[in-house]
Parts: sequence; structure tokens; C-alpha cells
Amino acid sequence: MLRQFKYLAPTSEEELLKLLASYGEKAKLLAGGTNVFVDIRSDLQRPDCVVDVKKIPGVKEISFIPGTGLVIGAAVTCNELIESKVVEEKYPLLQAAAKELASYQIRNRATVTGNICYGSPAADMAPALLILDARLKVLSIAGEEDIPLKNFFKGVRKTALNTGDFVKSIIVPEEYISMKALYKKSKRVKGHDLTISGVAMGKVRDVFRIAIGSCAPVPVLLDEIPVSAPLSEIIDHVIKAISPIDDLRGSSEYRKHMVEVYIKRIYEELGGTSR
Repeated sequence: MLRQFKYLAPTSEEELLKLLASYGEKAKLLAGGTNVFVDIRSDLQRPDCVVDVKKIPGVKEISFIPGTGLVIGAAVTCNELIESKVVEEKYPLLQAAAKELASYQIRNRATVTGNICYGSPAADMAPALLILDARLKVLSIAGEEDIPLKNFFKGVRKTALNTGDFVKSIIVPEEYISMKALYKKSKRVKGHDLTISGVAMGKVRDVFRIAIGSCAPVPVLLDEIPVSAPLSEIIDHVIKAISPIDDLRGSSEYRKHMVEVYIKRIYEELGGTSR
């Protein structure tokens, strides 16, 4: 049974930020609710109020702005991202990652921003957004800040967000529109499940961009590596950057093995030649 809390639904950014500043750590934001309500039910979070952001103007919008890139509002669900024609045309990697997130029914509620802000190392959207060099537009009563996603994750369920912060949108720059990229994920069952290990890898110009999920305390964005590098060197580069653990979903050795398998598969699918 859920504990009692106030439900608040502000209709403007100003009202939202004042509420967050007033309630401080006793407030929890609600976009999709697929994490926050589970945590409240499990007594992992005990908010005095839950602040629904869905009535804030613009938070349900996906738009492409020339010179800026793709803007994903705070309350855009994963299914809305998947169904977006502009995402399909310009950033298909994001669709591929979103399709791996939970079930269709959950994706009707789960938001792209919420998946990132929960701070899970296994977040399916994180590796794809990392290699696309995404950043977060963060609002607070003190003002506005852009945070590169590569600087956002600080530990298991720890992020760069401070009390009173609101992630208004995710911005994906134009730079990687032409990038050929794939996302592959290992899981315990054929259907929907949490990530055991996830690999996003893309080729742009003369480099590979690679990010790994569920193999360290945070999703890992690697340094770019030349496409001319031997496959063995690329794999070695990746394995040295991760630090997977043993848990109920898989051993550290299995995680490393699956990362290596996916790097090989993506490398070949992107046109690389093993040598």
C-alpha cells in the first residue's frame, strides 16, 4: 500500500520551480511514474509530495530545431520517441534503444528523461544518448544550466542533479545525425528484462564512438577510437574501460564476454573487417 503524500500538478515552470524549492528533498518529480511509484511502494522513497510535471508547457514535445538538434521534452514517453518520424529519420539509434526498454505497456508511461534521471547503470537510453553527445537542460529556482550527459552520472542512482532541479529536456546535437550506429543488449529472457550488458557503437567520420551500460557504477562513454584500429585493439580498449560486477542477473565474466560479442557484431555490421 502506498504511503500518503500530496499530489501537486503545476501548470508553469515558475510554479514548478517554486514548489521544488519549497519542499526540497521531500518532493519527488513525476513524469511517467514507473520508477518513483515502485520506490514509494517499496518504502525506498518517502516524499511529502509528488509533483507531476506533465502540465508544464512543452514537456510532451519532440522537435528538431536546425542549429540546435533534437529536443526531447521531460515527459516524452519511450513509445512516443519510437513513433516519432523525425527520430526515425535522423536518430534511429534512439529508437533502437527505446525498443529495448521494458515492455510496450511500460513504455507507454516510462519517459526518456526519467530513464536517465533515475541514475541506473543499466538505463537503456544512456549508452545511445552518450554516443550522440546529448546534454540536459536543467532548470532550478537559481536559473538554467546545460549539463553534458557524459558528466551527469556520478554513481549508482547518483547524478549531477541537485535538490530542486528539473530536467526540462534532453538535447541531441546535429553533429551525429549521419552516424551509423547500433545498440545491442543482453538480458536473461527473450522478452523484456533489465540489461545485463548493453553496447551502443557508432561510426562517424574516421572514428568509432562507444558507450557501455550495466558494466560499471555508471554508463561508460569511451574515448573515440580510430576506425582503422584492429578489432582486437578496440575490444581491449573497451574491456579496460569497464568494471562489471557479479549479481543475480549475471557474472562479471559473462558481462565482459557479451560486451566483446556485441562489439564484434556491431563492428562487422558497420562494415569493419576483422583482422
